[in-house]
Amino acid sequence: MTDADNQSMSRPNILLICTDQQRFNALRAYGNPEIETPTLDRLAGEGVLFENCYVQSPVCGPSRASLMTGRYVHSHGLWANGVDLPEGERLFTKELAEAGYDCGLVGKLHLDACHDGRTERRHDDGFRVFRWAHDPYVGSSENQYHRWLKATRPDLYEAACDPSSPVTFDTLPTESHYSHWIGNETVEFLRHGREKDKPFCFIANFFDPHHAFGAPKEYVERYDPRQLSRPITRDGELADKPPILTEASHASYAGHARGYVTYSQEELQEVKAAYYAMVTLVDDEVARILTALEEEGLADNTLVVFTSDHGEMLGDHQLMLKGPMMYECAVRVPLIMRWPGVLPAGERRREFVQWIDLAPTFLEAAGLPPLPRGQGESLLGLARGEPGAWTRDWALCEYRNSGHPYDVPVHTTMLRHDRWKLVAYHGAPATDRERSGELYDLEADPQELYNLWSDPAHRKTRVQLQEMLLDVLVATEDRTQRRIAYW
Repeated sequence: MTDADNQSMSRPNILLICTDQQRFNALRAYGNPEIETPTLDRLAGEGVLFENCYVQSPVCGPSRASLMTGRYVHSHGLWANGVDLPEGERLFTKELAEAGYDCGLVGKLHLDACHDGRTERRHDDGFRVFRWAHDPYVGSSENQYHRWLKATRPDLYEAACDPSSPVTFDTLPTESHYSHWIGNETVEFLRHGREKDKPFCFIANFFDPHHAFGAPKEYVERYDPRQLSRPITRDGELADKPPILTEASHASYAGHARGYVTYSQEELQEVKAAYYAMVTLVDDEVARILTALEEEGLADNTLVVFTSDHGEMLGDHQLMLKGPMMYECAVRVPLIMRWPGVLPAGERRREFVQWIDLAPTFLEAAGLPPLPRGQGESLLGLARGEPGAWTRDWALCEYRNSGHPYDVPVHTTMLRHDRWKLVAYHGAPATDRERSGELYDLEADPQELYNLWSDPAHRKTRVQLQEMLLDVLVATEDRTQRRIAYW
């Protein structure tokens, strides 16, 4: 079968491009004039941009499990980084593979523990091509990026592995950088590695703009830290917010990483410049990928999706990195979908959508039913602008001591509904921490600076949202186990 024949097939190719730790507004298309992302901005102009996409957890593993299974964190069971996805959870890529798709992945997956040199265990994932590399750093012998770098530039590999060397994996020259390797592998699959008699589903999982904050010299030099905006906060902001946020401000990751207060103002600006540089590097790699897609004659019959697994605090609200916090910059991510001739070009959708909606979207595009235990909804009708195609008006995000564990566990749950955001910081019997919370009116206070949780004037709204959260948690329980009889 020729590529022309493949284009005429009703089932499209699927190309999922995913970054790691990219907040929603780290794209010019989302209204950030400071960052250079011409390729992704063009992709948005050729497709549909979702303004309010929320992940199911603010840390990697639980969020990625929700992407692959289409299920909430409390349903799929991968509740924290370092927890293995339970056996029996079905991945959308397996469904596609069984339906005749050629499936492949390059980069991070993070459905199992892979710390301290451990190789991530394979699930029944449907990937024929599996170029796994959890991150750029020293770890598993199965890290395909390390194998490639050792083969192509052994000098750089040895230097980056040497803790006394000024060379780091984050700042390697572009031609040897992890993000460039992701681009190379994706282009190779599109040009030579796919089975050309089948539609394909390929996932390109970039590690950037994850910390540590660094990028090739020529990208960092494109940004002047002094000209970039300062962190969003106000004096005394954390005083009336849950105490864990002050704790995290002093030491991120339960003491495993630097906290906001340890950075100078100059360092904070340098971090932002490096973060933007990483995003721009990814943008250039996406340009190479989309060019290959076009030159291979595949662009018109490929659903391209760009997104990220969670965000990054980047100094806002006097916080760095990620964790139990549920600010927009931590849990709201970019989502762009392009499918020429099927989805409109240059349109935006304001409805609340979630990462669990991507799996049913891909399956519907392929003409397949949703996952039997899936909990999301396909985005295709909403993307096309069909009247009545979208009714869910809330989003749910969960954190269950899911990052580096705190000595007294931290459990938080976010409900986004209408103009409001409610974040419950759970207490006894879930944990010995004091029960507290956050309430924001995102129309009056879009930057989430003023916590209304304890404001008597908003007590009724808070109670209504807490009651709705209970209803949402019941509605999202897994009740797919078949009932055989009345007793």
